[in-house]
Amino acid sequence: MEGINNMGHRILIVDDDRAMRSFLSTILRDDGYTVEEAKDGRDGLARIESVDYDLVITDLRMPDMSGIDLIRSGQEKKPDLLCIIITAYGSIGNAVEAMKVGAADYLTKPLQSPDELRHVVGRVLREAEAQRHIALMAEELGKQYPPPEMLFMGGKMKEIHRLVEEVAPTTATVLITGPSGTGKELIARVIHQMSPRRSKPFVSVHCAALTETLLESELFGHERGAFTGAVATRKGRFEMADGGTLFLDEVGEIPLATQVKLLRVIQEREFERVGGSKLISVDVRIITSTNRDLKAEIGAGRFREDLFYRLNVFPIVMPALNQRSEAIIPLAEYFARKFASAFGKRFIGFTSEGRSALQKYPWPGNIRELQNIIERAVILSSGEIDHRHLNLDLPEDNGQLTNGLLGATERAAIEKTLREVGGNRKRAAQILGISLRTLQYRIKEYDIK
Repeated sequence: MEGINNMGHRILIVDDDRAMRSFLSTILRDDGYTVEEAKDGRDGLARIESVDYDLVITDLRMPDMSGIDLIRSGQEKKPDLLCIIITAYGSIGNAVEAMKVGAADYLTKPLQSPDELRHVVGRVLREAEAQRHIALMAEELGKQYPPPEMLFMGGKMKEIHRLVEEVAPTTATVLITGPSGTGKELIARVIHQMSPRRSKPFVSVHCAALTETLLESELFGHERGAFTGAVATRKGRFEMADGGTLFLDEVGEIPLATQVKLLRVIQEREFERVGGSKLISVDVRIITSTNRDLKAEIGAGRFREDLFYRLNVFPIVMPALNQRSEAIIPLAEYFARKFASAFGKRFIGFTSEGRSALQKYPWPGNIRELQNIIERAVILSSGEIDHRHLNLDLPEDNGQLTNGLLGATERAAIEKTLREVGGNRKRAAQILGISLRTLQYRIKEYDIK
């Protein structure tokens, strides 16, 4: 069936006519779908509550609970439930009523041919998949990542751009390394968007944020009852990314036991859900990132050497932001416009002191730190952003408090720093980036005890 991989799609057929259930199931199983059957509406609803089905096909007229009632009750439990109604020829009005309560389409019985079922099921699943992709793209656009042309500014990033253009059209596994906050995930998204898989999902997993048990469930999915709290069968990120790209962020944080399972998936392109025994096949392009030295992790026994070589097919090393000075001001202006629009504020530009501070600061947190600092500066400013709004701890003394703001905020910064260093004024002045004389003047001015 063009445009959709039937493997992994789970369909529930609900019909009190055993022969009809068997007929529909045989056709769909022959096409590669996983099919389950329910003998009536109540049985179907119980199954819907405990399993995530990609599609439910239900007869309209059944004892105790009609197909319309089943759709209505099922979608109360699971609003995204996808349904097709089956009605007898001549009862089209009932089918229209079913579509009003949430059915995606209808079939009339007797079916003209098995191809009629195949066509309707395939079209409904394709349209639902397309809607999911649109929603995913809208979500990603809402995050407002810097445009690629801004990301690739500067000599070092031009070489990264060349590597991205070379690897994107292929199916090669990519390992992106570099300090935190340098834009590794954005590079992964650019590779996906420049690849033949661009119309399929880009699925991201932040490996460092999950425990070993949760990470395995997140990656491979789980069956109902696999562990405490697993009340329903759930697809994992590998299944969600089928046909597209799976991005594993901070892959160096994955526990050794999970590394073994990941290696198997990369080698064989198949896996079992947690608590399951059925092999699930996927077609996924894998991109990973890490801020760790994986060769050092191998030496320390924390990362598998065989997995490293599987992931490091095409390495890309991201430079720190302080090595991409050409991009600092354009990125700062981009973020300032973004946050000003979001907060309903004006952004005129940066003062010369503000621009100088941005260029002199070493940016240990890279692009992520820049974004956070600009967000705060937009809140504090009234159109023009000065060095005082940026709150940067610059190494040189320019006679101004560059780690503080005017008034109460500046006083609070001095008091906090003095407390942290036990009243040592010389050390406090160093931390604040001002001379001892300037600090003593401020202490006197604000009557700080």
